[in-house]
Amino acid sequence: MNLTRTLIIGNSGSGKSWLAQRLAEQLREPWTDLDRIHWLSDEHSIPRPRAEALAMARIAADEQRWVIEGVYGWIISEILHRATALIWLSIGDKECVANIHQRETQDDERLVAMLEWAGSYRKRDDSSGFAAHQRLFEDFDGSKIHLHDRAEIADFATQITPP
Repeated sequence: MNLTRTLIIGNSGSGKSWLAQRLAEQLREPWTDLDRIHWLSDEHSIPRPRAEALAMARIAADEQRWVIEGVYGWIISEILHRATALIWLSIGDKECVANIHQRETQDDERLVAMLEWAGSYRKRDDSSGFAAHQRLFEDFDGSKIHLHDRAEIADFATQITPP
């Protein structure tokens, strides 16, 4: 697989950040989390203006080497043409919800919203849902891999070797 410019997509709680961090470290490439582009605040309550978010994503994708991960299909579709590899993590919604419960320390409205969001991945009819990610994956012409559970994700991460 040509991992020079790798996009990782999937549901919230699927392990995108975990995998992106490991890939970026192994490949010595910068890692961009699309949450940091989409949201203005750490509380994930105020979205950045759409044009500004797209401009930031395009700047990150214009680099020669990178790992970019996120759920936002509307951003991903704008930078996908720059990717050399696409990795889709589609673990079950219940497992994603459990992973979010495990990593979040506060029990507040934001957590409730995130859990509802992750639990509806296969039902959502937006650019960040399962069907939209499936279309992105199927239409991508570069190197791609579809990982279905944590064991496959962990196994893939151990196979990455530095350039």
